[in-house]
Amino acid sequence: MRERSRPRGRREAGDGGRSAGGAASPRRERRGAPTAGGGRRLAMEEGAADLRQRKKQNCTESDKMAPEERNKENSKLGRSPKYMLIQRFAKLFFGCLAAVTSGMMYAVYLSTYHERKFWFSSRQELEREITFQGDSAIYYSFYKELLKAPSFERGVYELTHNNKTISLKTINAVQQMTLYPELIASVLYQASGSEEVIEPVYFYIGIVFGLQGIYVTALFVTSWVMSGTWLAGMLTVAWFIINRTDTTRIDYSIPSRENWALPYFACQVAALTGYLKKNLNCSAEKFCYLLVSASTYTFMMMWEYSHYLLFVQAVSLFLLDSFALAQTEKVHEVYKIYLFSLFLGYLLQFENSALLVSPLLSLVAALMLSKCLQMNMKKGTFMSRLLKIMYIYLVLTITVTLNFLLKMFVPHKENEHLLKFIEVKLGLNTTKNFTMNWLLCQESLQAPSQDFFLRLTQSSLLPFYILVLIICLFSVTQVIFRRICGEPLKETVKLEDGRIGERPEIVYHVIHTILLGCLAMCLEGMKYLWTPYVCMLAAFGVCSPELWMTLFKWLRLKAVHPILLALILSMAVPTIIGFSLWKEFFPRIMTELSELQEFYDPDTVELMTWIKRQAPVAAVFAGSPQLMGVIKLCTGWMVSSLPLYNDDDLLKRNENIYQIYSKRSAEDIYKILTSYKANFLIIEDSICNEVGPVRGCRVKDLLDIANGHVVCEEGDSYAYSKYGRFCHEIKMNYSPYVNYFTRVYWNRSYFVYRINTVISFQL
Repeated sequence: MRERSRPRGRREAGDGGRSAGGAASPRRERRGAPTAGGGRRLAMEEGAADLRQRKKQNCTESDKMAPEERNKENSKLGRSPKYMLIQRFAKLFFGCLAAVTSGMMYAVYLSTYHERKFWFSSRQELEREITFQGDSAIYYSFYKELLKAPSFERGVYELTHNNKTISLKTINAVQQMTLYPELIASVLYQASGSEEVIEPVYFYIGIVFGLQGIYVTALFVTSWVMSGTWLAGMLTVAWFIINRTDTTRIDYSIPSRENWALPYFACQVAALTGYLKKNLNCSAEKFCYLLVSASTYTFMMMWEYSHYLLFVQAVSLFLLDSFALAQTEKVHEVYKIYLFSLFLGYLLQFENSALLVSPLLSLVAALMLSKCLQMNMKKGTFMSRLLKIMYIYLVLTITVTLNFLLKMFVPHKENEHLLKFIEVKLGLNTTKNFTMNWLLCQESLQAPSQDFFLRLTQSSLLPFYILVLIICLFSVTQVIFRRICGEPLKETVKLEDGRIGERPEIVYHVIHTILLGCLAMCLEGMKYLWTPYVCMLAAFGVCSPELWMTLFKWLRLKAVHPILLALILSMAVPTIIGFSLWKEFFPRIMTELSELQEFYDPDTVELMTWIKRQAPVAAVFAGSPQLMGVIKLCTGWMVSSLPLYNDDDLLKRNENIYQIYSKRSAEDIYKILTSYKANFLIIEDSICNEVGPVRGCRVKDLLDIANGHVVCEEGDSYAYSKYGRFCHEIKMNYSPYVNYFTRVYWNRSYFVYRINTVISFQL
């Protein structure tokens, strides 16, 4: 049996050799020749299967490689795996404890500062509500209405069909004013049974302060994930609190939408930072992916302008992917999250057309389409190489084209004034429109002042940020040049390599802060988006041994071991910075908390009290939009305008009612006010006799320009009209003003006039 089996084995081997060599190959060529597309289809199917399984392979490979590398390092250092596990657990535990403690202490700090500033606990409800100014008063007023409703469903219905706020206008307040935070706060207040424990106003501001604590915790975690040490997180929090004037608007407007939304964006950035890291194990990658998805959608629901900030983030990821500095599959998974969030947001925001015409949707659609074009091109062909070279231009062209087509076919009115504002801001157009010029005069829409840069420099934030940014930019430039030359990226970047620019999460943050910084250099209001991430990136840099090692590798140090020096500096520099900040700024913070400030506005309190007692329930008040928001909150009476700037009709109303401070006749003002069914007119002395720091930016100056009441002679401008300024003339109590208006109340700041329904002409 053995002798017979051997020749058979040789025969099989010989046949196998022939089939592998030349005898069987002509047969295979003849089979493949008739179907030339079969090989192409087979290649495409293999490529698709490759893409589908690549993520699984990456997860399994990283899960397998990580323990092996750790075991090798442990064996070299003579440490047992149990010792390393305890060390890692202790590092994670104390880091998380420090992050949570930092967030809680910041929330307590904000609550204490707010109490010291407004004496909140010792005031009556009316005096507390007056502290909410402008649009903040509107948001809180709807929160009150939800709590007063007989049921949550009834309250939501009244908000979506609201006709008791603005005269002659029914609005969907939930959609138009993005009241989802108020819906959530009212549900939590009633569901948690807090009615008997805490007052509604304390519950509301407590949620906002808690979110600010989460904001700080997320920045802490982001810096910790990037640097590997929670010392960076502590430094981030210190810089954030010291530069609180430039990192948050919580001092001026508690209920503003960004105070509700930006903490979720910070959580999204922290999760995205972890998701972009190389050699991430599968469970951590899934956790980061889920957190990115949840926080992106929540952020989009909380703020109407969130998709613009996500567009800046998408541009950062696009540039990261274009230079092949991150895994393409991960970046495109984030694009899918954007699409899913936009789709859900469009449905749940009552078919918000602003999301359909947003640049974010156009960019993501263009990126997906460009990816399909690249996948369908056979590798190595002239067209595929041309597409790689023209990839950025192709994406930009498709994005602009798609956005233009969407705006043509999708009816939308939202945010059109933003485009007009950008045109005027960039000098592409000029206008005499009151609303546009009023927006241009707002401090938040001006270029940042020198004081802003001086404050950042005094806290040592700006110098260290510039140092970290320069090192990272040079390192990223080197990596891009190596990629162009065909050198692949390393799977794992070690400390001795000195290549911090090869870490995708670092490159993303560098690009992101540069883009946000460009916006902040144009509009001072954008500093609240930029400065927190400046704190985070600067703290990461000074605490990262890799950044110092990158610098030392360029300097080619020989006298001192560069790795040892990098490790020393990554601990010594942040420690020195921390002690200097503690010595200089800690006494100031404690002084802020111990100093009792006073916020008291007796004239406004008297006005609100008079309206509650003397004005008819069905009365409609007219005046400046900011005052109308406070009246709506404190009294519940109907008003003719609101401080909202996302609706063309409301913008036109605001401009028309502001005419009470212009040089127009009593008859013109009477016609304007009666067209909105107003019963009472309130003149504010602070606007009528305004002495602004910048001539031409006062309300009355802007009205004179819009109405053509300004004459320019030899470089000087003069206001001219045959009528006196209405707010001055009406106080004189002479005809024809007394024919149309009757003064019913006044104090040092406000003059209230009843609009006569029957005109009595007096001499």
